Amino acid sequence: MHKETIGVTQAEGGTASEQIDAKIKELDDWRGETLARIRALIKQADPEVVEEVKWRGVPVWSHAGIICTGETYKNAVKMTFAKGAALADPCGLFNASLEGNTRRAIDVHQGDSLDEQALTALVRAAVALNTSAQ
Repeated sequence: MHKETIGVTQAEGGTASEQIDAKIKELDDWRGETLARIRALIKQADPEVVEEVKWRGVPVWSHAGIICTGETYKNAVKMTFAKGAALADPCGLFNASLEGNTRRAIDVHQGDSLDEQALTALVRAAVALNTSAQ
C-alpha cells in the first residue's frame, strides 16, 4: 500500500519521515549521527524537500525530482546526487561515483567532518537544477 501525503510518501511502517527517524535510531553509532546531520542540512537548505524511502529502505530527498539519497554502509554514509555530474562542485565534495555520466556521490567515513556550508550550497544547486527543468 502506497499513499501520497503532503510532503511525505506513506508506505507500510509509517510515513517516510518516520521510517528515516527509525533508521537513524537503529544506526546507534557514527553512521546514524552522520545521517541525521546530513538530513538536517538538507532540510535546512530546502525547507520544501520531500522525504521518501525507496529501494529497500534508502532515504531519498526530492524536490521536483530526486536531489540525493542517503545510503548507509558498514564503513560509510553515501550521499548520491541524482544529477551530480551536472552540478558545480567548487569545494570538491564529490569523492565517489566520479566516473558516471549522471550521478556523483559523497562518501562520509567515521571521523570525517562535513563542510556544512558547501554541502548546503550543493543541495540548493541540485534543487535549482531540478526546478529549472520544469
